[in-house]
Amino acid sequence: MEDDNGKKQQSISHVKLSKPLRCIVKFGGAAITCKNELERINEEDLETVSQQLRQAMGVPSSDHGKVSGMDWSKRPGFAEISCAVDDFGDQPTLDLNHFIIVHGAGSFGHFQASKSGVHKGGLNQPLVKAGFVATRISVTSLNLEIVRSLAREGIPSVGMSPFACGWLTCKRNIDSADVFMVAKALDSGFVPVLHGDAVLDTSQGCTILSGDVIIRHLAAELKPEFVVFLTDVLGVYDRPPTEPNAILLREIEVCEDGSWSVVRPSFENTNKRVEITVAAHDTTGGMVTKISEAAMIAKLGIDVYIVKAATSHSLRALNGELKDGIPEDWLGTVIRFLR
Repeated sequence: MEDDNGKKQQSISHVKLSKPLRCIVKFGGAAITCKNELERINEEDLETVSQQLRQAMGVPSSDHGKVSGMDWSKRPGFAEISCAVDDFGDQPTLDLNHFIIVHGAGSFGHFQASKSGVHKGGLNQPLVKAGFVATRISVTSLNLEIVRSLAREGIPSVGMSPFACGWLTCKRNIDSADVFMVAKALDSGFVPVLHGDAVLDTSQGCTILSGDVIIRHLAAELKPEFVVFLTDVLGVYDRPPTEPNAILLREIEVCEDGSWSVVRPSFENTNKRVEITVAAHDTTGGMVTKISEAAMIAKLGIDVYIVKAATSHSLRALNGELKDGIPEDWLGTVIRFLR
């Protein structure tokens, strides 16, 4: 798209949902996969997170507590296909809270992308082109397994890849990302499941679009009530959480200029540096990108909760229990706009 001066503009979709978007949830790659084991899913935590989302969305179950699953495909290790068609006969029309899921890649995709340099561009190079294909095979296979896990909990989930939806970047920043189909899926009663993806870039040929950047764009366009980042640690720490004396940052305030400061706990040195590490194979920036994108979302007036997946703390965040105040016994990080 170009304006009268010939300058390229970002494509923005002006969409209006039939009812407000409750929440955008980020499944951190490290939380749902075994990040140090190539292409291995953390099945236990993914199942727990899917169950927590079922509760938060208000998916009904039968009088006997049985959930009408929607994954009717064969699963490895299972002799039969679970297809309880009769369970849907007397079920009322679902009227769920609107949620969007975005997931990272974890041990899927990052290896392929880093080995081939997809994030640096250069599709004219055979290795980069092969890596682009390999990366998308890996991340879309993870997306399918997450969609299936949600579907088994009765959540009408549909996978939506940014590449297939026509999303483009320019110099690794979003250039064109129409959210019309995401909004249409929501209004049709589905739960869109997007993911970090290899996409085309108008400047360097291709790159990796991270799930955290996707969430920021969706939040700006669709205005959720709140955003939840599910991670493999309790929240944001003042240093890598594996180090001795690491302190959990309970509340962070974001200023109008995008700068942020720690509100709780209070430090004697208010400019205390927060040290972050990024895994060597992580092509998306890890926690650095997460905090930066969370701060930009908070600037929109949308609270962001960073919390450990598959815990009682993540369930409370997904249920929206933190909107009116942060309980002392809740462990996680809240990022808010300084009003």
